[in-house]
Amino acid sequence: MSAHERRILLANVDRPGYTTDIACYQHHGGYIALQKALAMPPAQVCDEVKRSGLRGRGGAGFPTGVKWGFLDRKSGKPIYLVVNADESEPGTFKDRQIIYRDPHQLLEGTLITAHAIQAAQIFIYIRGEFQNGAKILAHAIEEARAHGLCGANTNQNKGYPVEIVVHRGGGCYVCGEETGLIESLEGKRGYPRIKPPYFPAVLGLYGCPTIVNNVETMAQVKHILEHGGAAFAETGAAGDSGTHLWGVSGLVKHPGLYEIEAGKATLGELLHDICGGPLDGRRFKALIPGGSSAKILKFGERFTGKLPNGTAFDWGVEDIPLDANSLTACGTSLGTGGVIVMDDSVEMVQALANINAFYAHETCGQCTPCREGSQWLARITKRIVKGGGREEDVAMLADIADQIAGRTICAHGDAVAWPVQSAVPKFREEYLESIHRRTSGQTQPKGLRLI
Repeated sequence: MSAHERRILLANVDRPGYTTDIACYQHHGGYIALQKALAMPPAQVCDEVKRSGLRGRGGAGFPTGVKWGFLDRKSGKPIYLVVNADESEPGTFKDRQIIYRDPHQLLEGTLITAHAIQAAQIFIYIRGEFQNGAKILAHAIEEARAHGLCGANTNQNKGYPVEIVVHRGGGCYVCGEETGLIESLEGKRGYPRIKPPYFPAVLGLYGCPTIVNNVETMAQVKHILEHGGAAFAETGAAGDSGTHLWGVSGLVKHPGLYEIEAGKATLGELLHDICGGPLDGRRFKALIPGGSSAKILKFGERFTGKLPNGTAFDWGVEDIPLDANSLTACGTSLGTGGVIVMDDSVEMVQALANINAFYAHETCGQCTPCREGSQWLARITKRIVKGGGREEDVAMLADIADQIAGRTICAHGDAVAWPVQSAVPKFREEYLESIHRRTSGQTQPKGLRLI
């Protein structure tokens, strides 16, 4: 393990002899935090999470305790807790590792949350392709039920009396958006809802108040209760407490999943000290820090400005600290922590064509700018790759992306637009060169990789 890592969520995954069964989890201190939470009034648990400063780990980064505070408790309707285990963002593979390798950590954090918000039922919405993950969760829930930690025969001193249902989704990207997920969970097509009025905390699942949090967020709740909200708030960076899971994929020597305290390492330290640097004979060219929808960073560019706390900065890509505020200040986002690394063997127009094809396939079609715009972006980049591109296509890509961003019900429109809006100006000359080379029938330059 690198000196830059601080393993809390991943503390058990590489422990010799560690298994996913409940006996092993309890042997290593599991479910003690739940009993601590149950001895506290629900409002106090909510206050601890709010005091911790925990930001949601599903992509938006909204403060978790604040989100819980939006619940409509005056309606008298049952409150539901939904765990988002869809993990549909390309380049992201952190939540599934918690499910596959330490499922009771997720269940403990989920049961603590259920007590805090007084949930009547828990649903874990897991991506349909995660067949083994669904089986692992179902088995872990049965173990927890048998030990009186949940379900109808809950031991009130040990667990929270709630049923937990694992629901497998249909493998749709927009079902990772919380209202699209709720629609799917209700048995309908995964169309995201308009907000307002359909804020889940007021009008969520079955028209009832609902909290939707992702897997990593739920796992963090367990550790907040274990050590206290104030202690958790002291870790990490200003405005971004705790650790983050970073799933690094692409062209580095040691891709993998790493846990780093927010702001305690830079992108350069992640790529070189932890991941071993670029492949032999190659140089880093571009990077997407938060899953494929996050804006691209180009190696060699510099960023200047001030952080929310007033601190001035002048950074290159490798100088950027690994925390939400720093990445946002550099024009991109932490997102889901899915770091996709590209080196100088990657042709950027091909990379963008792959991204555009994915989002064109995954649009739900509800919003015209996204439905039509995503298809046009995919067609144009495909045409360039096939050798039929025109110089004006580069400007057209940017124009179409600008007409999509901020004009849709959910963030899928932004996911479609942001890669284009960031890549086109940064790699414009390379795109033009690709168009000229391909239309003239020239072969691929030696050493260039089609991905």
